[in-house]
Amino acid sequence: MATQNNFSAATLSFLLIFVSNAAFVPVDAAADGTKTVEFNVKPGGVVHTFTEGIRDYECSFTYASQGGTNEQWLMSVGLSDDDKLFSCSVWRPQGKSYLFFTQFKAELKGTKIQYANAYSQTAAAGQSDMPLKPEEFSVGDSTVTHRDGKFSAQLSKLTAIGRTGHDEL
Repeated sequence: MATQNNFSAATLSFLLIFVSNAAFVPVDAAADGTKTVEFNVKPGGVVHTFTEGIRDYECSFTYASQGGTNEQWLMSVGLSDDDKLFSCSVWRPQGKSYLFFTQFKAELKGTKIQYANAYSQTAAAGQSDMPLKPEEFSVGDSTVTHRDGKFSAQLSKLTAIGRTGHDEL
């Protein structure tokens, strides 16, 4: 049980450091273990996918949304110094999205998800992160997905951390 608690603490520490640093990394900056890129989230009900990766690990964000116009979003991917954790965060830097998401899925390739959360609002302009209700999305071994009939159509941020399985010999 101590191992799970230690891993959880390490995972959350990595997440906090990663997300904090990602907010200050210039778009398109390519540090050895992190990358943040900007992309458009497009309404119109058509399914779109945006993918970014580091080395053998990838994060794909697939979605369909309605209403409004294109929104600028960011995707940050990061690999821990020991190559054991890969993280992906997708968010709207202005805070709350005005689009209505009909579906979403984040997939981490090459990892097994250890932690994930989704938010209807991100911390911006004095606002706090507002997590989705647990029944609105599900977390699998490699995916975080909306739940049909339960998801409220509001998404502004999604974060997932996976264990890579990389072990030193």
